[in-house]
Amino acid sequence: MPRHGHTWRYMANGRRGPADPGSRERDRGACMAALRRGSGATGCGTTLFVPRKMLTFRTKAAFMLKRSRSKARIRIRKTGSTAAADMISAAFTSAARMTLGAMTLATPTATPVKGKAPAGKGSPKPAKRPPAAKPHPRTAMPPRKASFRTDTHSCAFGTRRYKIYTPASAATSADPMPLLIMLHGCGQTPDDFAKGTRMNMLAEEFRLLVVYPAQTREAHPRRCWNWFRRGDQLRDAGEPGLIASLTRHVIRTHLVDPSRVYVAGLSAGASLALILADAYPDMFAAVGAHSGLPVGAARDQTSALMAMGQGNPGNRRIATVPTIVFQGGEDRVVNPRNGRFIALRASEPYPRLRTTELRREVPRGHSYVKTIHRLGQGRPLIEHWLINGSGHAWSGGSSAGRFVDPAGPDASREMVRFFLRHTLSARKRSAVPAF
Repeated sequence: MPRHGHTWRYMANGRRGPADPGSRERDRGACMAALRRGSGATGCGTTLFVPRKMLTFRTKAAFMLKRSRSKARIRIRKTGSTAAADMISAAFTSAARMTLGAMTLATPTATPVKGKAPAGKGSPKPAKRPPAAKPHPRTAMPPRKASFRTDTHSCAFGTRRYKIYTPASAATSADPMPLLIMLHGCGQTPDDFAKGTRMNMLAEEFRLLVVYPAQTREAHPRRCWNWFRRGDQLRDAGEPGLIASLTRHVIRTHLVDPSRVYVAGLSAGASLALILADAYPDMFAAVGAHSGLPVGAARDQTSALMAMGQGNPGNRRIATVPTIVFQGGEDRVVNPRNGRFIALRASEPYPRLRTTELRREVPRGHSYVKTIHRLGQGRPLIEHWLINGSGHAWSGGSSAGRFVDPAGPDASREMVRFFLRHTLSARKRSAVPAF
């Protein structure tokens, strides 16, 4: 088939010259041999044929090597073939690298040249940038206007430090916010408890004010709340009186709805939360207990260890306080029987509760049994969650904190959902409980 146009011989030093048919194959072999040896001889050259569809700014820019000191001027013979494009580009690039001294080639972004059509389907496409990594929701920072600060409260029952989380949404509305008191377990701190439960993230979502009282080592060597001592199980006495005083202080100094004040805790904190709900039914609209013990299950440290190991039904409850309970089925610290006892005691003040039992499973996690007690078709008044395979840990928590089990149902979200369905009437808030 006759050839149209001219063929040029491209030298490794950037010069060009006409190539006869016999010298084309000879020079190409000599050039490739020199490139393999790494010599990059000046006399080495090769003959290039470039397809018509490769005549774009992208191809020219890659071949001309703008940043090199010796700029090679290339004239390209147009042909109808598209198969040799990649082979030609690779061969020329290798030769140029040897001549210019290990120069790194950077292919510019393809842009149309004035007067020429854009590249066709055979042209190489620019590489796509990888998508930016999104921050993990469990490690996301709070909004700028949110605050998580430390303060101290003192009263007749003692002094405790605490942390309070104010969501950014608090500044967007003048409506009073619900208040949640979160009591940590043994060996924990407010910061650790907040990370593990992720309650601050839910506070932002549901516009909650969250307070984390801190137990001191002076009060207990392992920072446990003293739920098992008689002096810390009564209204207006010991640690219940201190937490109640702190709650009143936050209600007075912040935009809080007094009809929506809740308390929850883990382990020793759960036991103290139940004492607070029992001693102050005029203050707390609902209570959440995770791996805790019933009110009155112990009267000293020895009986506390027995109740934790074997279970104890505790005292009969008089006041009606909506209660949600979470308990790990494989808990080796607090016997799972205590969770059933808490639900049983919470249901006693209510007449004729209807019970529903649901069995579910977290995807790639634990199965659980959810028992719901309600009046007729009304909202749940008592919920008991038994998580199969879970130990003494906050269910569904974040691994950023201690004593958590991420494979369980989200106890934090379920507690908030349960709490916000219950409010304390003005009549009940003004009534003084009789004991």
